[in-house]
Amino acid sequence: MAVLDELSGFEFEDVIEDVFSNLGYENVRQAEKTADEGRDVIMEEVVDGTRRAIVVECKHTGTVGRPVVQKLHSAIATFDFDGPKRGMVVTTGRFTSPAQEYADRLQQSDDPHPIELIGGENLRELADEIGLDLYNGRIEILCDETLRPYDPAADVDAAVTEAFRDIENIEAADLPTPHSAVTFRPVVAVTADTNAVFETSVGVIHRINDRTQFVVHAERGHLQVVDEDVAALVTKNFHTRIELDPEQFGEVFDDVEERRFGQTQTEYKEWAVERLQQHHTMTVTYTGDNNVTYNKTCEPNLSDISVQSIEPVYLPEVRQTTEILEYSYPYEYYAAGPSRVTTENGIHRCVHCETSGVGETYTYCPNCGAIACTSHTKTERLEGEPVCTGCAVTERFALKTKYFYDEENLEAFREEYADMPLQEKAMENKLIAAGGVVAVFLIVLGLLVVGGVV
Repeated sequence: MAVLDELSGFEFEDVIEDVFSNLGYENVRQAEKTADEGRDVIMEEVVDGTRRAIVVECKHTGTVGRPVVQKLHSAIATFDFDGPKRGMVVTTGRFTSPAQEYADRLQQSDDPHPIELIGGENLRELADEIGLDLYNGRIEILCDETLRPYDPAADVDAAVTEAFRDIENIEAADLPTPHSAVTFRPVVAVTADTNAVFETSVGVIHRINDRTQFVVHAERGHLQVVDEDVAALVTKNFHTRIELDPEQFGEVFDDVEERRFGQTQTEYKEWAVERLQQHHTMTVTYTGDNNVTYNKTCEPNLSDISVQSIEPVYLPEVRQTTEILEYSYPYEYYAAGPSRVTTENGIHRCVHCETSGVGETYTYCPNCGAIACTSHTKTERLEGEPVCTGCAVTERFALKTKYFYDEENLEAFREEYADMPLQEKAMENKLIAAGGVVAVFLIVLGLLVVGGVV
């Protein structure tokens, strides 16, 4: 318990707020600081369908006597809450016998405002339940739940199969099985309230009453808020999370990796509060009593921001790579059962240029395995099948470039071309053939004009 002795009263109350938040109490927040550094924690619980308020007195002292408990009992009675209320005194030390007797008497007499006493040893037990390391004063992340890395009602490579259905000239059923890897990435879903009022001599000039929810990548290093679509994937599927069982997932995926949470929950909370403070800071323009315009920077205090919950979960990042002849096609996405957010789509992408996107047309080249856009896809002259410009052998026939899978096909067409009648050779370049017909028509027409026939 030595670390708790080193904390200030305010720091101790920060820890207590985190403890009760993790124990499942609702709307856990701290009251305003007072001159004697008595900053109570207020929270709520639901018992048998009834919501009840709890006023917590935090005492960072060695011994707590009866007067503290009596004072809290009076404070509970005057606390503004529409419903039943009770109290709690939490200390790093111990309670005197009179303090314990007073609390027991309230309980036995069915007092409407009973008080629970939590001493240092009880606090250690509660801390163990939520992973609070009392030797460093931080709440470690304890999480063994993940969003589903695949849809149990479909094959694990269903997303890849679906993506290949958009590619012309290839059957998804004929694809080789992709190499599948899953990385379980830690994220935390943060919910926080910001309540602040800014006043001047003219009255209230700005007010903040906001509940913010966001999801943060929680690996070691620089914390980063996830994109909106990924955040929606996490929050909408949070209720469907399951146990993270690497052995079970190892039977489905070729490679399984689990990343660790990089910071403690306390550090995530501190980061979230600082971020929200910056987010809500703004300059307000107002007119004073003297009809002069002023600018005032309204920055909420850290105490104005209350983190309601920090919920950890693992977010599966699935990477499936399909090897076809000379090319590899990666497809990467965050998964939550049948739902997913694609982060890399190497299937809807031309291997010869930067063209990409599901709105384009792509064609598979069976000669080399390339997926190419319309600009890099031609018709193979001998067999009449698609071929990409990257692997095709070319030669000009009737002044037009023809595309072939290889030299063997080219040689076969040379022989075929040599045996063609002149009119068929001409048709190998329809523009020239059409131009020739027009030219002959014009010559005949000219002769007729000259001869006076027309």
